Amino acid sequence: MKMNLMNLSRIKLAMVIGLGSAVLFGVIAYAATPTILGSGSMPYSELVDGPATLTARRLIIPADDPPSAWHYHPGMILAVVGTQANQGSVTIEDGCGTSETYSPGQAFHQLDGRVHRAVNESGLTVEEHNMFIMPTGKPLTRSLPGQLCGPARNVKECRNEGWAKFTFPSSFSNQGECIRYVRQRPQVLVPVAPDPLG
Repeated sequence: MKMNLMNLSRIKLAMVIGLGSAVLFGVIAYAATPTILGSGSMPYSELVDGPATLTARRLIIPADDPPSAWHYHPGMILAVVGTQANQGSVTIEDGCGTSETYSPGQAFHQLDGRVHRAVNESGLTVEEHNMFIMPTGKPLTRSLPGQLCGPARNVKECRNEGWAKFTFPSSFSNQGECIRYVRQRPQVLVPVAPDPLG
């Protein structure tokens, strides 16, 4: 009985230490600071083909911050990198294996719910200014448990065995299935009127 009580005490102590470590490392792992600058709704947006919520956000990513979780945005996000105070760059890693780095003054967007994550490898603090355009009722971001590839953006990505790499929102059995998926997906088309002044 004594031995069982000792083992139970050790297990409890290990759980307390483990939980404390998880909390400590959780604080370290999520050091990026998002600040919502404003949010508003509109009854209809061509960009989401329905009611939309627009949210402006500032995101500060410290120099030593680990990569963000793999995630996607249910609508679209437009981003501008850098300010005079925070001159770091951010690398956006695509879930399918490519990456691109954006320096201060550069911009990028995610229009198609593609899985990605943000990495600060610059050694400096990064500041991003984001505009989220989301269907009303959808969150700004959906986190995923790990790296996934997708969704397929265009027919070209399906060709030459490309269809086989996709795992999100589902995988494909063949090239034709991938192409059909791409052709049936709603596309973001923004009509732009010609400038009458040239």
